[in-house]
Amino acid sequence: MNNYETVFILTPVLSDAQMKEAVEKFKDFLKSEGSEIVNEENWGLRKLAYPIQKKSTGFYQLLEFKADPSVIAKLETQFRRDERVIRFLTFRQDKNFAEYATKRRSKSKETVKEN
Repeated sequence: MNNYETVFILTPVLSDAQMKEAVEKFKDFLKSEGSEIVNEENWGLRKLAYPIQKKSTGFYQLLEFKADPSVIAKLETQFRRDERVIRFLTFRQDKNFAEYATKRRSKSKETVKEN
């Protein structure tokens, strides 16, 4: 199993409940394919670098997970079929990046505990 990270952008017209439901759909899909979700971050509503489908903002979501390579094609098919997703990017973390991601997660958890 490889480490992967995917960032996807959901359309800004969704309510908070609809956004969470969409994220849960993708998490459930990954779990049903035997993947292990390592980290999940909601980056919130952000301005896009350029308009996509006449929208200038979107809800950004990050998922880090461990999965077999065959799962990625299926996940990206799910992203393409879902009209709520306006962009997505999935890539495999190499050894060095996986270590960096672990340090970043632990550092962000320490920051949250301090506040």
